[in-house]
Amino acid sequence: MSGNVQLLNDTLAAAKSEGRAALIAYLPAGFPTVTGGIEAVKAALDGGADVVEVGLPHSDPVLDGPVIQTADDIALRGGVRIADVMRTVREAHEATGKPILVMTYWNPIDRYGVERFTAELAEAGGAGCILPDLPVQESALWREHADKHGLATVFVVAPSSKDARLAEITAAGSGFVYAASLMGVTGTRESVGAQAEDLVRRTRATTGTPVCVGLGVSNAAQAAEVAGFADGVIVGSAFVKRMLDAPDDAAGLEGVRALAADLAKGVRGQA
Repeated sequence: MSGNVQLLNDTLAAAKSEGRAALIAYLPAGFPTVTGGIEAVKAALDGGADVVEVGLPHSDPVLDGPVIQTADDIALRGGVRIADVMRTVREAHEATGKPILVMTYWNPIDRYGVERFTAELAEAGGAGCILPDLPVQESALWREHADKHGLATVFVVAPSSKDARLAEITAAGSGFVYAASLMGVTGTRESVGAQAEDLVRRTRATTGTPVCVGLGVSNAAQAAEVAGFADGVIVGSAFVKRMLDAPDDAAGLEGVRALAADLAKGVRGQA
């Protein structure tokens, strides 16, 4: 069975044809429970997200901030497994018809088996995988199986990436390019935004593949700002925080749905 890379491509192209950026939400599988996580993904899509990245919880999430680390810890203590990640992808895609990717570190895939992982992700209706810590020069085996199963391979670029490196990464990837501009104590909100805009410009010079930005966006105004220069706006921690801060699961789902609706207005310039 072939995966849904074409659905992802078509979804991003449709957003562009509407003169807007796509809204991409991130939520970890198994949080707060496996079933609750599936409902959260569906809530984000129902609220207005175009695409969802389902996180595969990892015990050493070196690139994730404290909010997502907390959710991952809850999921892992709940016993989440790769089978639960696949179930999340399958049920969310079947319920909404929208593209679902998995975001994961490389070690769990390596241990599970590349062929097994890609075959199961395609069978579940997945659109691809985001691999933040897989070096392009070590990705041939993954890309071979991803291509065979109709899955996108999304690589991450950063402001520190040199132009030659950007070209190497974008030539190997598919679906979209994940441009990571990490929020931190070293810069103001404005300087980080400028850094992201420069990264998108430099990345686009190497590829026609859409460039989507993960920037710490948490509201419609920020989504509108990033949508002004990127093909997609990626939001993760803000969704997870809505669920962590909610008094109960129902309120958490409503918070996710409401945030997605707010951000959807932002990417459409209606904020």
